[in-house]
Amino acid sequence: MIFPKALKKNEKIALISPAGAVEVSQLEKTINLIQSQGYEVVFGPNALGKYEDGYSYSGTEKHRIQDLNWALNNTEIKAIWASRGGYGCQHLLRHIRLSNFKENPKWYIGYSDNTVVQSFLLKKGFASIHGQTIKTSSFGVSEEAYQGIFDILKGKNPKYVLESHGFNKPGNAEGQLVGGNLALVYALLGTPYSFNFKDNILFIEDIGENFYALDRMLMSMDLAGVFRKIKGLIVGGMINMGSETDNPNYENSFDEKAYEIIQHRIKKYHFPTLFGFPNGHIFDNRPLIIGGKVHLEVDKNLSSILF
Repeated sequence: MIFPKALKKNEKIALISPAGAVEVSQLEKTINLIQSQGYEVVFGPNALGKYEDGYSYSGTEKHRIQDLNWALNNTEIKAIWASRGGYGCQHLLRHIRLSNFKENPKWYIGYSDNTVVQSFLLKKGFASIHGQTIKTSSFGVSEEAYQGIFDILKGKNPKYVLESHGFNKPGNAEGQLVGGNLALVYALLGTPYSFNFKDNILFIEDIGENFYALDRMLMSMDLAGVFRKIKGLIVGGMINMGSETDNPNYENSFDEKAYEIIQHRIKKYHFPTLFGFPNGHIFDNRPLIIGGKVHLEVDKNLSSILF
């Protein structure tokens, strides 16, 4: 597994929009944060574009892959930060090129739809950061969420200690961290771009799914043998699940019904499971390193994740 070098002052971070369209006003707060850390933000040519085709993309597939490949292979760019997720990254997978990236690896930062790009990079042996996008600061997130990303960019590995959750399964496991947004992990099953689950630690989070759809994704993963292969499971945010009018926990970061469904689907397996990790489409979205070797310890009172 290849980890990018730590960034130095005044080095350039590319801002790209590989999926949905975004307004510049939604980016300003995070851009200021990046600049306050001493880095230069460089916009991809189509980062602020807009293309309507059943969804509001930042550009055509050609435009978006041009920006992604530019950011990956431009030797002056030292990290890549997605402006947002949404939908559209799957369009790009067959066209990603790593000609210069292999000799000059850099951190790719994002979550949600960006999970598929991170899966692609992991298949090629490169770690990435599953954390806040640029846009998310515009509607309020914890300061620690962004500071955690800057810490990784400076070469510091994250360590987390959490209070116990009632659905946790105690135990210890060690393996490579894989996964991200559940809908995208599920969408990649059976493709050449799917994660390798064998003997690894799986992380999942999601937003805005009906409860039956959540169960369908978990059922498909079970039928695909995912839960027989992994050594541990970390469950993050599950928010805006079901119907806003019928679900009293609709705004909760860790939806109780969603957690019950997950717990039910994995109860026959014996790997350690940590519920309630602060990562996902939630206010406190702490970064994780996809591809990083992680030690997961789940105990009665406190649990830890160490990279």
